Amino acid sequence: MMEPQSPIRIVIADDHPLVRDGLRRLFELQPGFAVIGEAGDGLEAIQQAERLRPDVLLLDLAMPRMNGLEVLKMLAASARDTRIVLLTAAIEREETVQALRLGARGVVLKESATEMLYKCIHAVMKGEYWFGHDQMPALVDALRHMSAPPATPAETLTAREVEIIGAIADGATNRDVARQLGVTEQTVKNHLSHIYDKLGVSNRLELALFAIHHKLPDRRGLDG
Repeated sequence: MMEPQSPIRIVIADDHPLVRDGLRRLFELQPGFAVIGEAGDGLEAIQQAERLRPDVLLLDLAMPRMNGLEVLKMLAASARDTRIVLLTAAIEREETVQALRLGARGVVLKESATEMLYKCIHAVMKGEYWFGHDQMPALVDALRHMSAPPATPAETLTAREVEIIGAIADGATNRDVARQLGVTEQTVKNHLSHIYDKLGVSNRLELALFAIHHKLPDRRGLDG
């Protein structure tokens, strides 16, 4: 008989008691989650994360004493096993980039459907990033416009793999890439598996970051 899975342990950090109470009630209604702590400001969020070691810290961006980005900086070394998800009313693209670089695993807007929050938490628990279905191209565009040290692309990459990486960085789906290259989606998946192994990345966002920081060529081969 299989052992029941442990619930995902969550700390909610938001300066509005009504928001914290509402989130707690939502998680109580959803199997597989357990709210183990709450925080009403940034400093308390740090203390709770370090003391309770939750699986996920839901962190509001705008809070007293310390904002969400400052909390991310402070927790970068002390709470590495905690996945931090920003749950915010609004966030600028540059703030999303900064949050990503500081260790955030996801961003969920408070106006999003509750199901999106559940999906985000499950995604980050699997080691993935979550920035919504439509945010990847905008996020990649922002990263392109930020300074990055020059670097040489990995020499093990083939020309076809470089094309695929460029497509992924531009926000293309596997289906888009397959159609433009004239191959099957399974072929694209096989290429991505080899690329991940070569570059030591584990998901599409990390691959996009690699492409940007290593200044891989634009996907000209896919445009014709």
